[in-house]
Formats: sequence, structure tokens, C-alpha cells
Amino acid sequence: MHKLEIIRQNGNVPKSLAGEDHVTGLVFYMASADTPAGFKQDRVQAVSTIDKAEALGITADAESWAVKVLHYQLSEIFRINPAISLYVGLFAKPENYSFTEIKTVQNYAGGRIRQMGVWCGDKAFAADDVVAIQGVAEALDLVNAPLSVLYAPKVEKVQSLPTDVAGANQCRVSVVIGQAGSGTGAELYKDSKNTAKSTVSCLGVMLGLLSAAKVHQSISWIKNFPTGVTLPAFGDGTLYRSLDAALVEQLDAARYMFLVTQIGQAGSYVNDSHTMDAATSDYAMIESVRTMDKAVRGVRTYLTPELGGNVYIDASTGKMQAFSVAHLETTANKALEDMEKAGELSGYKVEIDPEQDVLSTSTVEIVIKQVAVGVMRKIKVKIGFAKSV
Repeated sequence: MHKLEIIRQNGNVPKSLAGEDHVTGLVFYMASADTPAGFKQDRVQAVSTIDKAEALGITADAESWAVKVLHYQLSEIFRINPAISLYVGLFAKPENYSFTEIKTVQNYAGGRIRQMGVWCGDKAFAADDVVAIQGVAEALDLVNAPLSVLYAPKVEKVQSLPTDVAGANQCRVSVVIGQAGSGTGAELYKDSKNTAKSTVSCLGVMLGLLSAAKVHQSISWIKNFPTGVTLPAFGDGTLYRSLDAALVEQLDAARYMFLVTQIGQAGSYVNDSHTMDAATSDYAMIESVRTMDKAVRGVRTYLTPELGGNVYIDASTGKMQAFSVAHLETTANKALEDMEKAGELSGYKVEIDPEQDVLSTSTVEIVIKQVAVGVMRKIKVKIGFAKSV
């Protein structure tokens, strides 16, 4: 009998998303001898699928343990966000880490990267790392290429991590100290070749979640951002469930990021979206930084064409003409209006003082006020019996 059989296959065709909030980078340090063939000449590559990564020599069965870890991180990224736009940079381990490779990858992407992961799983964490990364990120911000950095160092002993690293003006760095306690992540950590017990990290999970989240969303949102990691652990192999609750709270207060479980919920979740800024800062959480970065990028896009343009002055008062003020306010409003419609801002206001002496200074000062979208980190419920309701 005649028969036509059609077999559906997954072609791993790259997905696409609107905007550029999902554009992400990954800096990965490894020994020069371990660098995959596809990165020998060009250290930075756009990697759209796990198939592309494997074609470049990043495979799960590679001889190099570091390459296996890289494959695992990329697999986790694409598992969580198949539509991510990803740039991967592989660099030889330097004697002294300055993290300027972050700038290299951002420049390769034309300044489009919004969040970047940095894997240093065989380098013990030091407070100086946070300072150095923040410095590179600030330099990029000055050239209009702002980003947030998730840094994954080696966790030698979770109980000994410093708890005084967070401080003022470190809003562009978040430190990831978690990893999977089962599955591929745990197997890699237990690999006999990994004699130094380097941290595998859940960096890929965090990057996938962050790239999938809207800028105003916290990746600790339980309903929207499950990690897919069954058994959470820390970078030294200690299981989350084995660590004393008081120490867990201390690590959270120290503003580290890791995986936790929630009673009544399956799987694991991110403890919070901390940056290493002071807890009282407006930019203590990644979503605040990402939201402001998007607003700044948008306002700059609309206002830059106005540079060199004319501002009309009322001849009798010396004030800015009302129509010039209205035009500039409307122009500055455009990006914020789009963000409010998308639910990324609760509100905004653009103000220009018409009393400014533009003829003398050739400068127009614009004041923009934004009302952020809140994040519900705690819920307090009062419950009890009553005679009637």
C-alpha cells in the first residue's frame, strides 16, 4: 500500500523579539588551550542557537571541562529564552582581572547589549572584582552603552563569603553565588577532572531569566520566573536546604543572588534581583537600573536630533516661547510615553522652565520625573476566626 510519512523536526530556527531589551552578552574566561576552534580567530561571536554554539566547537562532550560548562550555560540560556539575542566572548584567563573584556563584547555588539554575564568559576570571589566591573560598566555608560552585569565567581566556601561588599555606587554589578544541586550542573561540579572544584554557577539560568523579563520586572517573581532547577545549591556544592536559615538570610541581606525554594511551590526561584549597590539606593535592584537605562536610551534617541536646533525667545520677556517649550517637552515625552503604555513606568512628567536664559548659555535644562512600577516583595496577611463576616 502506498504511504507518505512526514516527520516533524525541530530546526532550531532562531526566534525574534521586538525591541532590544533581550540583547545579552556573555564573557567567559578559560585557558587558551581550551578555546574552541570557532573562537580562535574571532574571540567574540553572535550565537543565536545551541546548534550554532556547537558548530563553533562548544560541545557537551568536549575534552575541556570549561567548554562543557560553557555549553551547559548556553543550554540553560536558550532553554529559558530561545529568542535571546546573544553575544559570546571567550577570553584567556589573565594574570590580573580588569574585566575590560566586558567593553570588548559590548563594542562588538555596537553598544546594544543590555545585560551581560561574566563567568569566573575558577577565580575566588573578591570585593575588588565588584569595584573593577562597576568601573568598566560606568565607562560604558559614559559612551551611551549602559548595561547590567551578572558576575559569577568561584565560591570556595559559602559560609565564608564576605557580607560587607555591597555599597554605594555599585548598581551595575550583581554577584551570582548559586548553582544547580542536581542534573547537569551538579554532574559538572562533581566531575573528577575538576580537581579544583571550580564553581559551575547558575549564571545561564539568571541570564536567561533577565533577558526574558521586561525591564520593570524582578526575576524573583515566583509566578512568572521559575528557574527549572529542581534542587538549588550554592557554588561550593552546598545544598540550599542544608544551609542554616539564618545564614541564608545573611547572604540575602549581603545582596548576593542565588536559588531558593518556596513552600508549596515546586522547583526553585531567584532569591531577589539585588545589585551590589546600597540597600537604600534607588538602584538597589536590577529592574530599577534596567528601567532607567531604557528611559535614558529612549530620551537620548529622541532628543539628540534636536541638538543644534533653534529655540525661539519672547522678545518682550526674554523667556522661551511657549511653542518651543511644548515641542521639546513633547519630544522628551515620546520614549516615556511608550514605556508607560508597555507597563514599564507608572507615570512620568517632563518639565522645562521657560525662564532659562538660553541666549546666554545655549543650554536648555529639562527635568524628567519618573514613577517606577513597584515590586511586591512581602505580603502581610491577617487571618483569624470571627463570629460573623
